[in-house]
Amino acid sequence: MKTEKAYKNLDFLTSKDARPLRILAEYLHPKTQFEQEKVRNTIVIFGSARAPSPEELSDKEGLGEGRNKNPKLAKYYEATRMLSKKLTEWSQHFDNEEQKHVICSGGGPGIMIAANRGAKEAGGKTASLRISLPYEDAPNPYVDNELDFEFHYFFTRKFWFSYLAKALVIMPGGFGTLDEFFEILTLIQTGKIKKNLPVILFGKEYWNKLINFETLVEFGTIDRSDLDLFFLTDSIDEAYDHITSSLSS
Repeated sequence: MKTEKAYKNLDFLTSKDARPLRILAEYLHPKTQFEQEKVRNTIVIFGSARAPSPEELSDKEGLGEGRNKNPKLAKYYEATRMLSKKLTEWSQHFDNEEQKHVICSGGGPGIMIAANRGAKEAGGKTASLRISLPYEDAPNPYVDNELDFEFHYFFTRKFWFSYLAKALVIMPGGFGTLDEFFEILTLIQTGKIKKNLPVILFGKEYWNKLINFETLVEFGTIDRSDLDLFFLTDSIDEAYDHITSSLSS
């Protein structure tokens, strides 16, 4: 029996010893695809997978399918779709393909699908960085096939969220959204991310109930100036203006 080459041996490639190769693959494959598609800039949108679309909201039974969708999050689905559409329309005015900003999401349902949907409605490219989870096992229909990636490792996925990002929008979300938000803030605060990176925290009611940022200042665990690392708003127009003015300067 002929010996199989190591790079064709799935038993080896999925083994513990080959983990560094799998990690490298999750870096190199997106890098290759982004370069081929001439994507140099992304605007990343995070948020809950449980935000229902207007279609799901009108179908009361559909709210209970899979992971429960909460009607309180519906307004953030629509805000995400509209903001994504506006940003994509703005980006389309760049003549050079490499200057355009591609909306990028986590590829799952809820806020993520709303982000890709808005970009597609504006006629732009749109990317997704999915993670292998049993309840998020398929790409949403608005993502370009060439820019749809599935990751096993959360840390390689988060690397690609930040590496090409020129702006981030954080919609209401759960543990995953908080993880992504605080990692980005930490990277900016510590100078690991040196580029100008506007961060929008969207939804004052949600975020002010969830996190008392003033407590961090009061106890001295952050400086007051650290509150300037993000922009808190309820307005689609304010978020749009903050991002586009930062990226145009």
